[in-house]
Amino acid sequence: MTRALVRLLPRWWRGLLVLLVGLAGLPVQAQSPGQAPLRDETPTGTLGTVGSDTLAGLMLRWGEQLNHRYPGVRLQLQVSGSASAPPALTAGTTRLGPMSRPMTDGEREAFVARHGYPPLEVEVARDALAVVVHRHHPLDVLPLEALDAIFSLTRRCGAEHAIDRWEQLGLDFPTRRIELHGRNLASGSYGLFRQRALCDGQYRRRLNEHPGSAAVVAAVTESLDAIGYAGLNHLTPGVKALGLVDEEGALHTPDTESVQRGDYPLGRSLYLYLNLPPGEVLPAPERAFLDLVLSPQGQETVTSLGFVALPEATVVRQRLDLGLAP
Repeated sequence: MTRALVRLLPRWWRGLLVLLVGLAGLPVQAQSPGQAPLRDETPTGTLGTVGSDTLAGLMLRWGEQLNHRYPGVRLQLQVSGSASAPPALTAGTTRLGPMSRPMTDGEREAFVARHGYPPLEVEVARDALAVVVHRHHPLDVLPLEALDAIFSLTRRCGAEHAIDRWEQLGLDFPTRRIELHGRNLASGSYGLFRQRALCDGQYRRRLNEHPGSAAVVAAVTESLDAIGYAGLNHLTPGVKALGLVDEEGALHTPDTESVQRGDYPLGRSLYLYLNLPPGEVLPAPERAFLDLVLSPQGQETVTSLGFVALPEATVVRQRLDLGLAP
């Protein structure tokens, strides 16, 4: 259209023409079929978390990395054990619930009764409980059934007699009674060990309960009479992780390959639980956090802190389920 012709148009038509030409020059961002609605908002706000001690170090490191990417987002940690996450999510007092075990049926039912839909479960890493003794202890391997006889009051796994002293395992090791160390009731590690090693039996009353795995390892480091269990990322040179022998005589060690394959008897997944109504898109801060956790950088952090990274297929599937870019 020539400049002379434009001058012949009414003034308001000239303004409209300029606006249309300007809009035509704006870039258009394509959206893939099935992709979550595009957002141009920058994540901001505080992400509160209540839950696992085992995941505390990971959550802290991921929080620092997230804040580096998005200075307006801050992660606030409350470390009170996996058992504290479900009631906090149900009550709405936290946005993220890190857990070192899956939610129980009762915990899920309570959430559904309050909100009308189940919590969103995201696997973020893998881990294992190592059974540890003092670094100078002569024991290297232990049958799974013996674990029950040592730690359990009920011996549901089949042991005929309780094991109270190291001599009962055939060791020429003149020590006092075996000292038992483990986690407290609020811990996911407490529940997992009870389920897998004690066949859902009861712990002995003389179990020394600790609020964190680091405290268990410290206690075992100080005594040749001690035995305990702790997450892989808390092991130190002061303790020795025992190999476990199953009913068929196969030896299992808590190494990366065994844990990632799922072969190790005390292996586990680590989770984040969120309150997300079906069909809704993740809020920007949660979306940014999960995008980081399920990224190569996030999974490298898992490995660097002594945990086991997720298989690539698991990461890809979960990113797709969450509407995150592949």
